[in-house]
Amino acid sequence: MGMNDAKNAARFGDIVAVCDADESRTAAAVKAFTVGEKAPQQYTDFRKVLERKDVQIVVQVTPDHWHTLINLAALAAGKDLYAEKPLTLTIDEGKRMVKAVRERRRILQTGTQQRSHKLFRLACELVRNNRIGKLTTVTVFVPSGLREGPFSPQTPPPGFHWDLWLGQAPKVDYLKERTHGTFRWWFDYSGGPVTDWGAHHNDVARWAIGLDGPTQIEARALVEPIPGGFTTPPDFEATLLWGNGVKQIVRTTPDDSPYGVVLKPEGQRNGVKLEGTNGWIWVNRGTIEASDPALLDTPLENPAVKLEVSDDHMSNFFEAVRTRKDPISPVESGHQSAVVGHLIVIALRSGRKLTWNPSTEKFVGEHASEGNKHLAREMRKPYDYSYGT
Repeated sequence: MGMNDAKNAARFGDIVAVCDADESRTAAAVKAFTVGEKAPQQYTDFRKVLERKDVQIVVQVTPDHWHTLINLAALAAGKDLYAEKPLTLTIDEGKRMVKAVRERRRILQTGTQQRSHKLFRLACELVRNNRIGKLTTVTVFVPSGLREGPFSPQTPPPGFHWDLWLGQAPKVDYLKERTHGTFRWWFDYSGGPVTDWGAHHNDVARWAIGLDGPTQIEARALVEPIPGGFTTPPDFEATLLWGNGVKQIVRTTPDDSPYGVVLKPEGQRNGVKLEGTNGWIWVNRGTIEASDPALLDTPLENPAVKLEVSDDHMSNFFEAVRTRKDPISPVESGHQSAVVGHLIVIALRSGRKLTWNPSTEKFVGEHASEGNKHLAREMRKPYDYSYGT
């Protein structure tokens, strides 16, 4: 995804530096972004990149556990940020991110690019204007995760800076299965399906519901991980209640994955279903459908809610950099949508039904103390909030 985002950003500026804890990745990026005799400089330490005065914008695409520390350091160095989803690893990190962006007066776009997709915008705008009546249920379907293992310790390949890659996460032996595309199936670095596709679809769900966050959360694993293997449950189901009475269901589907279990309704695709008292709308990146086609085809007349329009997420970010106005997925939006996933992860890991106060961003009521201890994680030294800032 780093190469994809960099290519996307290169439409609007010059790639002057590339950085990765795996030198083979930076070498490939240097080759890809060399123009004539002009080649980006290669780094393994992002702090060196941030010292450069010619770096105005950071496109930050790392495993989730490194998002916040790099983002905070970039903000402290006066850079604007395109920050991949989920914005954070924990809820505490998100609160710090919001504070830092606003105090530093920088521009941040969260990489929840479905906000810049016409089908999702149409679905949410119709729902927010009561086209399907009162919204009652939002069902989010995400692809199943991986269930593999056990794994045996290995030797890091040459040029792979393993301790740096681990960062704030616990010190463990190197496994290639912990890195690159499969990092997301370990709770040390991510949240599994919940924070992978869930970061996108829960953002859309929150956009349609129109509130910051839910008030009640419960979740259960449908398939347990293999001991000694990936640690995030490959299949799960969660139920969230929102303050306006909407029930949200988040569940995995075998669609797009050979590792899933069959869930009802069978054959359900990866996407979001919005149900109201007068009909339903189904949407994903390729299709939009409704219980009655007229729900989609009839234009809204004088809509009470007009959602912001963006048809190109990266372009929207660079326009925000030029105008110094918020992009379509600013830090508050990225934080609040990430919180939905973090709440599900906390409910999964604690096995508790939890009550959440979106205003104070704390758990309340029964099991509150157990939930609140998961709002932050212990950071391995020296990779704490002071690193890079």
